[in-house]
Amino acid sequence: MDKTRHTCLKLEPQHTDPIFVKGSWFNSFFHLSITDGLQSWVCQASQEEVRDRAAQWDQPVTDYVQLAERYLGFQQPGSVYRFTDAGDSHKRLSWTFEKEGTKLEWRWKCQPAPNSKETTAGILDFLMDANIRLSEEVVRKTQSFEMLKVEAEKCIAQSEIINNEKVDFESEIYAKFLGVLNSKKAKLRELRDQISNKKAAGKLPEEEEEGSTDKTESFDDGSDDEKSEDEPAENVSGTSKNILVSRPRGRKRIARI
Repeated sequence: MDKTRHTCLKLEPQHTDPIFVKGSWFNSFFHLSITDGLQSWVCQASQEEVRDRAAQWDQPVTDYVQLAERYLGFQQPGSVYRFTDAGDSHKRLSWTFEKEGTKLEWRWKCQPAPNSKETTAGILDFLMDANIRLSEEVVRKTQSFEMLKVEAEKCIAQSEIINNEKVDFESEIYAKFLGVLNSKKAKLRELRDQISNKKAAGKLPEEEEEGSTDKTESFDDGSDDEKSEDEPAENVSGTSKNILVSRPRGRKRIARI
């Protein structure tokens, strides 16, 4: 089943007073009601007529209806609208559009409304209902905006509180860190001074120990020389003794034989 769509446009045709065009749109046909405030006209575009027009323009029926709704639902800039006499109190509604670089024009003939007052009242009722709906929508949007504004202000206030707490926390942490860092630096300076003092105090005793070590080594060297001089004499005397002792033994053996 076709879903009906309704539009109402205040149209300003060339060389004509403004008119109101109310459209009822279906998938394969549409109805138009037009008034200038004094007289009314209607255009009943049947399925057969729409199908024939779509075939002439080499378009699907649904595309033809959608394009007509686009130009009669909202006044398109660049399009030339006309509402001219067609004889016998009839009117011809036309509008132009471009397709593939070519300017085209669609025209539909409108006949006088059977009941002009009823047609005009129907258009006015539609406009009043639309105005009420728009007013209610504006009220809802305004209330939503106010609520969002209040929430935004709360979020801003909360973010400021969080930001202040963050700044305070960072300041406190930095202060503690600087205190610990300064104490560590003082401790390192103290240890460095202690090491420097110990090195300065232990320098003289080290030089004295080195001197005493040199003296001891020279004394030991002299004793070693004396020992080396005495050792050959002892060896010589020991050799002569051995020789003297060995000779009498040889003689004794010879005498026994």
